[in-house]
Amino acid sequence: MKDNFSGHAADYAKYRPQYSTELISYLVSLAPAQHLAWDCATGNGQMAGMLSEHFAEVVATDMSEKQIQNAVPMPNITYKVEPAEQSTLADASVDFVVVAQAVHWFEFDKFYKEVKRVLRSEGVLALVGYGLISVSSEVDKVLQELYEDILGEYWDPERRYIDAAYKTIPFPFQELEVPELSIQYTWTVEDIINYLNTWSAVKHYEKKQHQNPVQLIERELREVWPQQQADIKFNIIARVGKV
Repeated sequence: MKDNFSGHAADYAKYRPQYSTELISYLVSLAPAQHLAWDCATGNGQMAGMLSEHFAEVVATDMSEKQIQNAVPMPNITYKVEPAEQSTLADASVDFVVVAQAVHWFEFDKFYKEVKRVLRSEGVLALVGYGLISVSSEVDKVLQELYEDILGEYWDPERRYIDAAYKTIPFPFQELEVPELSIQYTWTVEDIINYLNTWSAVKHYEKKQHQNPVQLIERELREVWPQQQADIKFNIIARVGKV
């Protein structure tokens, strides 16, 4: 698994969007019990924190020690530095496994084997993420210029799974239908600039070109920003299934 985020773990924790309570409530309702949840590739622990309100215990793992260091501690969350494909969880011990915005980096076959090992009967696996941000036609056009024209060759190949809303990844589970959900915020232009700077392709571009690519569209972005604050939306993508 690639580690594209340890170098800016603090910014990732501060500026990445958080999943909606509506999504969490729906996913939790599918689990056979609320004893133990595994947040795999937890990053800064956003998802783990939300799950801790519903499950007696949450184990949150990530291969990046720096990401774990930026996670918010909670009494019923145990953070561990472990790869997705090889956890220390016991066989048939987990009610619910979630991977948020990360499964596209995994070795699918090995990870799914691990999921089937740790999930109890009727246990649930949820692969969730979010696509491109949407603000307005004018702003979206500028963002698309950054995403495709400027950063196109700097995205890792795995990004194509996000672009396809996870529909092209293998999923050897009894699949469940997921309602259309989204993440919505009211952001300033500074908020969106900070978010764009967490993109992995931005970091790849900076490393190779020695320049921040967000600055190439910043002036135009500020010119078309609707007002001091604007409503923004991320469409949630998800694949959910049972063992």
